[in-house]
Amino acid sequence: MKQDIFQAISDPTRRAILTLIAIQALTPNAMAEKFDMTRQAVSKHIKVLHECGLIKPEQSGREIYYHFNPKKMQEFDNWLAQFRKSWETQFNQLDVLLSTIKEQKK
Repeated sequence: MKQDIFQAISDPTRRAILTLIAIQALTPNAMAEKFDMTRQAVSKHIKVLHECGLIKPEQSGREIYYHFNPKKMQEFDNWLAQFRKSWETQFNQLDVLLSTIKEQKK
């Protein structure tokens, strides 16, 4: 079953894994060494990240290295952009209002 990207990034461990492999591809064993958890627990997190497309496996000999998939994150960022414009407009309006109130108190 395909995982939802929101579910995948909702977990702090999965976000930490993404941060690690954004810098360099890692094997599940290498990831497990970075966390206080078993390789099996890391594998469950990897499965979720892989199913939603945030990471991609690459076989190298007997090892599987997981790479960050920036294209999938770009899709997510593009979706967020529509909301970013809205909240930036609202924050700018709030800044203007607060500046006006501050000036009126002087």
